[in-house]
Amino acid sequence: MSPRRRAGLAGAALGVVAAGVAVERLTVHRTVRRRARLSLDAQGPYGTLRGVPGTVHADDGTELYYETDAPEADGATGATADGALTVVLSHGYCLNQDSWHFQRAALRALGVRAVYWDQRGHGRSGRGGADRPEDAPELLHRLGRDLRAVLDAAAPRGPVVLVGHSMGGMTMMTLAAQYPAWVKRRVAGAAFLGTSAGGLAEVTYGLPAAGVRAVRRVLPGVLELLSAHPALVERGREAGADLLAGLVRHYSFGTPRAVDPAVSRFAERLIEATPIDVVAEFYPAFEGHEQTAALAAFAGRPALVAAGDRDQLTPQPHSEAIAAALPGARLEILPDTGHLLMLERPEEVNALLRALLDTAGPEGAARAPGTA
Repeated sequence: MSPRRRAGLAGAALGVVAAGVAVERLTVHRTVRRRARLSLDAQGPYGTLRGVPGTVHADDGTELYYETDAPEADGATGATADGALTVVLSHGYCLNQDSWHFQRAALRALGVRAVYWDQRGHGRSGRGGADRPEDAPELLHRLGRDLRAVLDAAAPRGPVVLVGHSMGGMTMMTLAAQYPAWVKRRVAGAAFLGTSAGGLAEVTYGLPAAGVRAVRRVLPGVLELLSAHPALVERGREAGADLLAGLVRHYSFGTPRAVDPAVSRFAERLIEATPIDVVAEFYPAFEGHEQTAALAAFAGRPALVAAGDRDQLTPQPHSEAIAAALPGARLEILPDTGHLLMLERPEEVNALLRALLDTAGPEGAARAPGTA
């Protein structure tokens, strides 16, 4: 497709955004809405929890940022006794480690040693210089190697429980594909939340299939074009903040009106913080993701597979397929719940993680998240 054609499509997309914003301006003044967002930003403590910071370099030199919560450990290094169970949580696409806010609060209160990290291009981690759309088939494998680097630095000894949401679950799978012996030796349990082992090219996002196929053909080129003008796109995000808020609520939550507005706004902030060129770099990788075979490395240990029944990004059948590949895994489908289940249903997710940790090792019962 020619650059002019892609530009036309991008312009049409921006026109739709502009039209949506114009309609909303007929009912609510933009300044009022902006003040409301600022008020919500100031209300909640979401994203304020911090641990002992650390960095490690990936195999291509990208700096990866992580934090360790270990209340009984050395406060300067996050180190703890050899053999202690460590929970390592990997976030999803266009999010960062702060998306685990509710789980972090619960694990911290109960003294669980936990590691949270920002995947490359997200949060405080660096940008991989070679992460371009043409490298999409390799990108998710690289994330698996990134996770291994974080594990080697932050949890070099003792059993680990891996928890991944969406892209974070895919990162766990590509870790297993590349290091199956390591997973079998070190992983005491695994939780796959709102994620997929493959078949994402068939997801329709709740829209007519024919239209989605057409969009898929042009979207990578449109994103690439937009990523060449990040300053313009970021200004457009501000202008289209109200439309973005509506899309975030629609695709993140199963019952948007029941979600605390401050939590909904927190989800918006996480997504807003992801640069458009990172969005463009990662998007093509998901269509080629197929790691069902890699799940075999997790066999024989406690596993949790959970999803919302209204998840339109990684729909329920994808979690059912993961559970089918892991005999003995606990499958939980949360009713009236969307893609960001750990924010929409924190108490339920924490209870499920508690049950997983109860069976993941001798420390499980004492080191499990509550229902914060």
